[in-house]
Amino acid sequence: MQVYLVGGAVRDALLDIPVKDRDWVVVGATPETLLALGCKQVGVDFPVFLHPETQEEYALARTERKSGRGYHGFEVNASPDVTLEEDLLRRDLTINAMALSQTGELIDPYGGKLDLSARLLRHVSPAFTEDPLRVLRVARFMAQLADFNFTLAEETRQLLRDMVVQGELADLVPERVWLEVSKALMTSRPSLFFECLREVGALAELFPELDKLFDVPQSPIHHPEGDAGTHTMMVVDAAARISDNLDIRFAALVHDLGKGLTHSSFWPKHPGHEQSGLELVNRWCQLYRVPKHTQQLALRATEWHGVIHRGGLDMSPQEMLKVLRGCDAFRQPDRFEQLLMVCAADHHGRLGFEDKPYEQMAFWIGALDACNQVDAKALAESGLTGEKMAQAMEQQRVARLDNFKTHLISLKKVQAGENLDG
Repeated sequence: MQVYLVGGAVRDALLDIPVKDRDWVVVGATPETLLALGCKQVGVDFPVFLHPETQEEYALARTERKSGRGYHGFEVNASPDVTLEEDLLRRDLTINAMALSQTGELIDPYGGKLDLSARLLRHVSPAFTEDPLRVLRVARFMAQLADFNFTLAEETRQLLRDMVVQGELADLVPERVWLEVSKALMTSRPSLFFECLREVGALAELFPELDKLFDVPQSPIHHPEGDAGTHTMMVVDAAARISDNLDIRFAALVHDLGKGLTHSSFWPKHPGHEQSGLELVNRWCQLYRVPKHTQQLALRATEWHGVIHRGGLDMSPQEMLKVLRGCDAFRQPDRFEQLLMVCAADHHGRLGFEDKPYEQMAFWIGALDACNQVDAKALAESGLTGEKMAQAMEQQRVARLDNFKTHLISLKKVQAGENLDG
């Protein structure tokens, strides 16, 4: 029995990326061999085991042959006579088809190290086409390895396009699509994932609402970067710089889907795109089984980002209170802050605005803080209940917001005077 470190751990070590997860391949063994050593079998479709101490995955070397459609349509051979080279041949990319022996020897039968040096993503064999999920995986690696500026090998690009044209993506399981999307969103440059999918035609197949945005113009005054698709890519990258929260990044991705529904007679303006986008976001989330909490923030950002952007001294206290209530800021202040971070990403995701402050962030946090100064306990102790209590809370919140506005106006006047004097 021989054991080899394989896959991403080998790739990342050669790129000097800290190795987080390690996967192992065992050659010349049977399931009984690993069970006798105390390993726990966890693979249902494939012979995968967890080490009793490290909990790292150990898989028996195997070959796979396509025997039907879908993710489970494979015949697996994991007999002890399967070689390491045969196991590596079934993998997706050459940079993921290398192994390291226990003595430190690199086994690289398909040129992975050379492609790693050339910063090239290249498929290992024609068997690549047997799993449509690999279209998404390749796109994810473009984003995951963004710091190294990888490019697609031309033959692999064409292979991906062929897979899309042949309808292979129809066999994808929704949950696995979401898993790849969520992993891509958590990279430093999520836009590279979606741009790669668009390049090979997969974006139009899987996410047509997003693909459509690249044909939709915007106001050159507010969006010098150009079309709504380009803007969205900049926004999702801005969100990645701002936060490591998946909900925030996904909301940034889908917040402007409604612009794809704007009739061309309104271009480059997009009146009502916030409301029209809600159905599209809901449809996307239902189709790909997006978690409810992730969906919730996405819907809230889609509906309210335009109003939050307009928030300022020209908004009445009553209007401000309506926004805070609509965003559920009083019950979910942390979620409201996340919503503001999505809006900040929307602001920064424009050409020339990457480093400009987003003043509405402080404005809305200050407005919420002003409302929270209302002493509900004191009102209750005064004997107010029910509708009278609600009316008193409303009046005091409006008054607090009015004072908040007055203070900001005075502050701006002082600052303006200082600028004139200076």
